[in-house]
Amino acid sequence: MKCKLIYGLAFVCLLVFGCSKIDDGSHVDPITLYEKVNGSWALTNLKMVDEVAKKSAISPSEQNLTTVFNYADFKISFNVNEKNQPTSYEVLGDVPPLFAPTGFWELSTPFQPTGQVPTMIYLYSDAQKTQKTDELRITSVPGSNGEMEFQLNRSSEGVAFVSYVFRLTAINE
Repeated sequence: MKCKLIYGLAFVCLLVFGCSKIDDGSHVDPITLYEKVNGSWALTNLKMVDEVAKKSAISPSEQNLTTVFNYADFKISFNVNEKNQPTSYEVLGDVPPLFAPTGFWELSTPFQPTGQVPTMIYLYSDAQKTQKTDELRITSVPGSNGEMEFQLNRSSEGVAFVSYVFRLTAINE
């Protein structure tokens, strides 16, 4: 009798719990890097690196530009549309331009890469994104700390001779 009761309870449990449908919630799009890069950023540090001197172990190979040429006023805004797709960007502040101060942008990949390939911010002069003006290599992806770092390289015949490393912090507006 005891055995029949246990089997009966097990059968009832299978009927009640075995056929239930798991509700995983509603579908949402995955978080992209566009959501993390989107917004306004203020410069916390700008470093110029002499790549030739660095490779030749000549000192100094780096110079802090943060406090010169008004770079302390440097701000940049990366804008996206309602679908988190990139639209325009704008550099604010009275600073010498190292790249075009306004234009359009997109990333080389919308998601964090898993290999050694860096994520690039491509800058364009046109909304159709056919006229690339520059590339910024993201060296520190924005996360919960609200910081981002990117690098602008200047090269001749494919060899970098100077780079500018921008360290930024998110502006909460």
